[in-house]
Amino acid sequence: VKKAGAQTAGYVLLRLPLEVKDLVHDWLDQNTPERAERIKRLIRDTRGGADYQAAFGLRKRGSGAYAAQIAQRFHASLRRLGLTRGSLELDRSQFRPPPAAGDQLTLL
Repeated sequence: VKKAGAQTAGYVLLRLPLEVKDLVHDWLDQNTPERAERIKRLIRDTRGGADYQAAFGLRKRGSGAYAAQIAQRFHASLRRLGLTRGSLELDRSQFRPPPAAGDQLTLL
């Protein structure tokens, strides 16, 4: 549970791990043939020339000039929309211990 008024947003840059890379490339080739190579190139530009970066910290945000531009635009939008990152404050009063095995559950 967040504090009242503490809203935030996040993003994850498109990731193409081995399991889905070929599927996405085939879909792009079939559905957007005139733009497929450009899209693939932009994905590689945000991943240091590869389709995927597994390194922690890079796999969600990417690297390079294009990834930096996406991050700048995202953070500018956060400021413009007032979605600054606030700390999460948990409301412990909402916690209830789980019922014991065999207990009747309430309908509330």
